[in-house]
Amino acid sequence: MRQSLQYLVVFLIFMVLVSGVAQANDDDLPVVAAGDTNKVKQRGRIELKRDDTNRGTTEETTKTSLKIAAFLDGPVSMLRLELPFPDEKTDFWGNPFNPRLGDIKTRVGFKAVRFYDLPLSSFIEVTFPTANPEDLGAGKYQLSGGLRTSIELCESLIMSMPHKLSFNSQIQQVVSVAGDTDRKNINYTKFEIGLRSTWRKQYWVKLTAKPVLDWEQDAKTGAVAELEVGWNINRHWDAWIMGGTRMWGEGVPSTYGERVSIGVALMY
Repeated sequence: MRQSLQYLVVFLIFMVLVSGVAQANDDDLPVVAAGDTNKVKQRGRIELKRDDTNRGTTEETTKTSLKIAAFLDGPVSMLRLELPFPDEKTDFWGNPFNPRLGDIKTRVGFKAVRFYDLPLSSFIEVTFPTANPEDLGAGKYQLSGGLRTSIELCESLIMSMPHKLSFNSQIQQVVSVAGDTDRKNINYTKFEIGLRSTWRKQYWVKLTAKPVLDWEQDAKTGAVAELEVGWNINRHWDAWIMGGTRMWGEGVPSTYGERVSIGVALMY
């Protein structure tokens, strides 16, 4: 039963990915949250983020991350490179002035399509076991595919200020395909369910739940909840702070005990 459910999830993701490539010429429908319409006109994004994490799994540790993304026209809508630099000291405060290289990730995003009047965007991601030292990474090559959607729930005036409320969700399947045979295999499905409130197209508050099913642990589940507050300074700059905590499921991949994150992004 567990394997049947796993194969069904992987198959559904694969079919949507294929659908996204095949129907990419139908119409260009970027998946963005409320207040982000200016950002899809940009050609790229550079993000710098600092995570202080307590009781996290291998890839969820105290680190500084750099993400560089390019937005394209055509079936492939995005190329992204993520460079994580986990601290050598992996407790909550870590040591930001003594980073090490983590497992590098690359992502290819496909142009969004409509599915029953919902915008669906898909992506493929590859993780390379580049961590040095090796115990700061998973030690495995990882392949994942996912899809996401975002819909606007309402738009109104509250206290004479324009306000938008949007809902977004994502599903991602991650598996290890090669690497160190002495390290644990990776096979989990991760969900993200978020509610975002945007004020004046400039300030936002976002609440996200991230449940995970770990197929390597007989479909054991875990989840974290995150609350993010952000500021769209202008059409080129974003800044935010986020706090997260585990809801249940210690030892499940992509979960942690507590986290505080601060980030800034440049859109160009």
